Amino acid sequence: MAEVTAVCISTEKGVAKHPVAQIELRMRHGIVGDAHAGDWHRQVSLLADESVDTMRAMGWTLRPGDFAENILTRGIELKTLPVGTRLRVGTALLEVTQIGKERHSDCAIRRTTGKCVMPTEGIFAVVREPGCVRAGDTIEVEEAAI
Repeated sequence: MAEVTAVCISTEKGVAKHPVAQIELRMRHGIVGDAHAGDWHRQVSLLADESVDTMRAMGWTLRPGDFAENILTRGIELKTLPVGTRLRVGTALLEVTQIGKERHSDCAIRRTTGKCVMPTEGIFAVVREPGCVRAGDTIEVEEAAI
C-alpha cells in the first residue's frame, strides 16, 4: 500500500522545506502557505522516500523536505507514472503534470553530496480536488493517462 511519509512546506523558494502536521491543498493554487503555490503546472512536488534512501545509503543524513518536496511517499514508483495520472492523496485529488525537472542551479544537497534525486525522480502535480494531506495518508491511483 502506498502512503505519505511526510508533508512539507517552505515560505521561501530555493530552500529546504520543513515537515508540518498537514497541508491544505486548493484548486488553482496548490498548497496553502507554500512558496511554490500559484496557478501553474507545478503546484505540488512529490518524491519517493525510496529515492531518498539511495542517498541515505551513501551515508548522508537527510530529513523530509531536504529536496524541497511537498509530499514524501513510500510504496509507489512516482517516476514511472505518466503525465495525466490522477492520484488520491489524503482527501485531495492530484494530477501529474511533469516528471522530473531541469536543475537550474546546484542545490545545497548536490553541492554537499554530488547528487540530487529530485530533478530525475521527483514529480509535479496540480490540485484537481481540494483537501488535506497528512503523514500516514494513503495514496491511490484513481485514473491514468490514456
